[in-house]
Amino acid sequence: AEAMLEALRTIEHKISKTAVIVLETCAYAGSGNVLQVQEMLHQCSEHIEEDAQHQMAAVVGISLITMGEEVGSEMALRSFEHLLHYCELPVKRAVPLALGVLNISNPDFSVIDQLSRLSHDPDTEISQNAILAMGLTSAGTNNSRVAGLLRQLSEFYSKEAGHVFCVRIAQAMLHMGKGLMTLSPFHSDKMLTCGPALGGVLTLIYSCFDLKSTLLDKSHYLIYYLTCAMNPRMLITVNEDLSWRPVTVRVGQAVETVGQAGKPKTITGFQTHTTPVLISSGERAELGTEEVLSVSSVLEGIVIVKDNPDYEAPETDEKK
Repeated sequence: AEAMLEALRTIEHKISKTAVIVLETCAYAGSGNVLQVQEMLHQCSEHIEEDAQHQMAAVVGISLITMGEEVGSEMALRSFEHLLHYCELPVKRAVPLALGVLNISNPDFSVIDQLSRLSHDPDTEISQNAILAMGLTSAGTNNSRVAGLLRQLSEFYSKEAGHVFCVRIAQAMLHMGKGLMTLSPFHSDKMLTCGPALGGVLTLIYSCFDLKSTLLDKSHYLIYYLTCAMNPRMLITVNEDLSWRPVTVRVGQAVETVGQAGKPKTITGFQTHTTPVLISSGERAELGTEEVLSVSSVLEGIVIVKDNPDYEAPETDEKK
C-alpha cells in the first residue's frame, strides 16, 4: 500500500488525511500491530473540534488493527475508556462505532453495557452511533438482553425520528436471518479474514461518521453493503455426493491449545448435538463419533464427511 499512500498524500484537500489513515488501518486489519495502534492513538491526542474526520477514522482503525485477537482487543477497550474521558467530541462520537467493529456479532456483556450507557448520551450523534453499534455487536444472535434494551430505546426516543430509524436498523441486524446469520468477517477458526465482508461492514461504519447526510438522509441504501458480510453460522455435514448427513458433534467454548504438549482438549463445556447445529462467536465444533471422518480440518459452514474405513462398531452382547 506504500505507493497508494504516497499518492494520497499529494492530494491538497482535508480528505487526504482521512484517506491515508483509512488505507493504513485497512492494510494492518487484524494484524495486532502495536506500533500502528500507537500511531492511531497519537492522531487522537490532538485537540481539534472541527475537520476531525481523520481522528474518527483513527479510532475505528484501532479496532480494525486489534480485532480478532483477545489480548489486543482488551487493551483497545481500555484505550477507548481513556478516549471517552479525555478527548474532544469527534473522537467520542467514533468510540461506539469502534466498539461495534471490535465485537462484530459477539454481544459481550461489558461491551453491550458500555454501548447501553452511551445510547443515552446527550449528544445526538454519540447516542445514534451507539444504537447502531449495539445492532452490529449483536447481529444475527437474537440476544434477548439487547432486544430488551432496543425496545426500551424505541420508547425513550419515540419522538426523535433519527433515533427511531437507528433503533429499527439495530433491531433488524439483531434478528438477521432469524438468528441464523452472522456478520463476522472471520472464518476457518478465526485464522482468516474475509476482505469483502470486512469492507461491507466498514462501508456502514464510515457512513456513520456523518449520519445526518448519509443514512438519515438520502443515502440509506448504504446499509445494503452489509449483505457482503452476511454468512450462515450453522454447521451442516454432507456426504461426498453432497447429500445431507446428520452426524453427532460436540459444540463448546474454543480453547487455545498452541504450544501445549500431548493432545489437549480443544473445547470446554461442550454440548452434544446432531447436525445441522448453530455455532456462536468464540465456539468450536468437533466430531462426536469415530464413525465418520471430516474432509476439512475445521468444522464450519458446510463440511463433507466420509465413512471411517477403520471404524469397528461396538459389539452388543446378545441375550441367549
